[in-house]
Amino acid sequence: MKSGWLVIGDVQPLPGYCLLLADPVVESLNAMNEAERTAYCLDTVRIGDALLAATDAYRINYETWGNSEAALHTHIVPRYLSEPDDKRRRPAVMGYSWATARKFDPEGDRPFVEAVRRRLTHPSP
Repeated sequence: MKSGWLVIGDVQPLPGYCLLLADPVVESLNAMNEAERTAYCLDTVRIGDALLAATDAYRINYETWGNSEAALHTHIVPRYLSEPDDKRRRPAVMGYSWATARKFDPEGDRPFVEAVRRRLTHPSP
């Protein structure tokens, strides 16, 4: 990405969970100049668009953090109508266990990774 690195979550509490890691590392959006902020925010939304196209998610949640680790990163979380109501209405970090979530599988998740890469490389109009 222009503003950093897109990584697939090492655990998948929800299918397609990703993060955008700012590069260079900064502590927050406020530490960036306007052009850098714009690039970071546009990359975040472009990733969300690719996830919507590559999954059956009905929306994407964006959570930009930097509290426990002073490094700007955004959790990009597909949300699904198939989620139980009590979980779907809460932030994913509050509704799901990261400790027991399915681990990312490079081989099994390859079709998803390729679909997202294709959509980011060749976005449709």
